[in-house]
Amino acid sequence: MDARRKVGQQGAAGRAAAARLPRVQAGDALPLPIRHTNLIFSALFAVSLAYLMRRWREKIRSSTPLHAVGLAEMLAIFGLIASLIYLLSFFGIAFVQSIVSSSDEDEDFLGVGAGAPPPTAAPPARQLPAPCALLGSPAAAPEKMPEEDEEIVAEVVAGKIPSYVLETRLGDCRRAAGIRREALRRITGREIEGLPLDGFDYASILGQCCELPVGYVQLPVGIAGPLLLDGQRYYVPMATTEGCLVASTNRGCKAIAESGGATSVVLRDGMTRAPVARLPTARRAAEVRAFLEDPDNFETLSMIFNRSSRFARLQGVQCAMAGRNLYMRFTCSTGDAMGMNMISKGVQNVLDFLQDDFPDMDVISISGNFCSDKKPAAVNWIEGRGKSVVCEAVIKEEVVKKVLKTDVQSLVELNTIKNLAGSAIAGALGGFNAHASNIVTAIFIATGQDPAQNVESSHCITMLEPINDGKDLHISVTMPSIEVGTVGGGTQLASQSACLDLLGVKGANRDSPGSNARLLATVVAGGVLAGELSLLSALAAGQLVKSHMKYNRSSKDMSKIVP
Repeated sequence: MDARRKVGQQGAAGRAAAARLPRVQAGDALPLPIRHTNLIFSALFAVSLAYLMRRWREKIRSSTPLHAVGLAEMLAIFGLIASLIYLLSFFGIAFVQSIVSSSDEDEDFLGVGAGAPPPTAAPPARQLPAPCALLGSPAAAPEKMPEEDEEIVAEVVAGKIPSYVLETRLGDCRRAAGIRREALRRITGREIEGLPLDGFDYASILGQCCELPVGYVQLPVGIAGPLLLDGQRYYVPMATTEGCLVASTNRGCKAIAESGGATSVVLRDGMTRAPVARLPTARRAAEVRAFLEDPDNFETLSMIFNRSSRFARLQGVQCAMAGRNLYMRFTCSTGDAMGMNMISKGVQNVLDFLQDDFPDMDVISISGNFCSDKKPAAVNWIEGRGKSVVCEAVIKEEVVKKVLKTDVQSLVELNTIKNLAGSAIAGALGGFNAHASNIVTAIFIATGQDPAQNVESSHCITMLEPINDGKDLHISVTMPSIEVGTVGGGTQLASQSACLDLLGVKGANRDSPGSNARLLATVVAGGVLAGELSLLSALAAGQLVKSHMKYNRSSKDMSKIVP
């Protein structure tokens, strides 16, 4: 019960904060669709203005004082003012915000801007965001910080100054990281010399990407390509420490390009969040479920959900029950953001609304694992999450032989026995592929995605079929839950932003919100297609061990590399 009360207190605090932050539309004042509300107020403005102008013209002609007004004129003045306030609020504020706001203002639940150009160096006078609330209160530190770094390190080691307050109290993120690193060295006795400290903009991650930094990890980035996809050439950045991976994917890209390229289609685009609530009885839970799934209530739920962001648009609600526990899986579009924070805000709005009509509903958690995030789940495999993409190509017979060093029949047989039958024997969930996770993770790290979402984003079934009388090869990958974004999170860091820019999908697409993220998802699927094609060919030709011994072994003596 204590834990439940704590969750309730946190939820109340979150709702209080949300009440201060959401962009409320004037159309919310009426229980009507926004287009009807706009029409009513526009008509009211026009009618009131026309009536008052006519009456004032008559008064001027008859020399009647203008301030002498009757009931009808008072109502017309009231209508004119009310409609003018509405129209200015709805159109004027939105116009001003579109100019002064950053493109990702609504993309991040924490209010982090990622649409602006990535910083290359720490600005001299940057206002630092607040640190993560989970770390504790800065008030735990002494009112006056020592001036010398040596004194601060000593007090951090002694536990007198919490390490998490250094950035906000010092106002210098690089200095804070250095002091924390030195304190860590003294506490552990480990030098961590190989972990670089300089050469990174620590202010760019404060309150956004990482807490308590002491350095950064270097990862090599290779380029596979050009990947000829949907008539465009893409050079795919891949951050990895696995030898052969980029080279193999590059070979797949070459085979695809020499065969005329690949094509892709985005089947679905919707992020999900599934809170769980407990009702007094299963019957009561079923009543809430019926309300949520009733098509007549969707417009109301959508209006409440959508006002959390100008990009979030509710697509549907799918419910499931376990006893008296109700799991509500919300799906919405999220523009060019991956969208977890955005959808969480919208879901919280709906939960607050539901608790007015169902006060006995006890919200256990904003996430009830029916989403399902960062875990292999059949619901993502079947229903999809994020972007659902299919990518395909026809590889010519001569390319299979010349570039891939194998033949069509061997590839088809291998795919059936390994990717389909072998994965079925293993009881795989979404793992009917050779190594989709390899390519997904490498691209995710390079472009600032959440690497943990590789779990569901790597769901993939690879299909190979002989066509044109068995001469050519048709290959496809179907990936139902690629979770990517081009704004927010790690995408705003300088290196990751550069990789997105290489692909032409950096930031938000103002002309067509969401198109950059969808394009990135198709590039991921195209990279997976190339990687699958090349690895299966290496397995069919018996080249896998030889190539890994050659490229995936570190040796200072190049003569020891297996030819």
